Amino acid sequence: MSGYTYAGEVTSSYNEARVTPLSTDRQIAIETSVRVTPSVPTFRYWDYWGTLVDAFDLHGAHDELSVIGESLVDTSSPEAEVPAAGWDDLRRPGHQGEFAEFLAPTTYVPSLARMEDLGDVVASLAASGPPSVAVEAAVDWVRSRLDYTKGSTDVTTTAADALRGGTGVCQDFAHLTLAVLRSLGIPARYVSGYLYPASAAGVGTTATGESHAWVEAWTGAWWGMDPTDGGRVGERHVIVGRGRDYADVTPLKGIYHGAPAKALTVSVELSRVA
Repeated sequence: MSGYTYAGEVTSSYNEARVTPLSTDRQIAIETSVRVTPSVPTFRYWDYWGTLVDAFDLHGAHDELSVIGESLVDTSSPEAEVPAAGWDDLRRPGHQGEFAEFLAPTTYVPSLARMEDLGDVVASLAASGPPSVAVEAAVDWVRSRLDYTKGSTDVTTTAADALRGGTGVCQDFAHLTLAVLRSLGIPARYVSGYLYPASAAGVGTTATGESHAWVEAWTGAWWGMDPTDGGRVGERHVIVGRGRDYADVTPLKGIYHGAPAKALTVSVELSRVA
């Protein structure tokens, strides 16, 4: 559930919600629904990045807005072997154009050259092995530079800000990892979704989960790494959206006319059903 409480009356708003899990090669969204309060119909479409969006607008006075997404999703573990394209494959003619959007810097993911002098780091990671090995080495490097600290950053924090401060949350770990991978010439994209927190939970167990972010790298095919915990993405990860950075997959965003927002509420509950 995501929602806003306003300091007074809001007379109109135009919104987009990205809260519905995708169907991919490793997960199937069996049932999905999105409910909005105050109650209005939603218009559902796929955005440019392949994320399912529920768009809606409100034209009556209200002082709260909530969006509740419910989904039944079947997930599976990834393939045991990661794609193993070589550096020459990533440098082939046309590669830069094919993956240009996932190689270029963005507001959240500036180039490493603009952050600090990290040329030696990039060279060292490139020399660590083939691209798939370099991805894991990049994640290790990011984890050596950032400490996970809730509340130390917010949704406006860039990879450069997080690196400078030395702390962050999953969004910051993902953004900094993207900056490193793109500097290496490895196409990389931001993934948003949910993480079931209990690895050994039994069937029927409901846990308070969390919105989560990780990355996918292309080394012959796309595959996922979670830089926050340092491991590969597995069956506890539920994919909602992919893009260049957080701005492409913001769970709830829009514009409105009226009193300022007083509070943002985000809660996630995850249940294992089989």
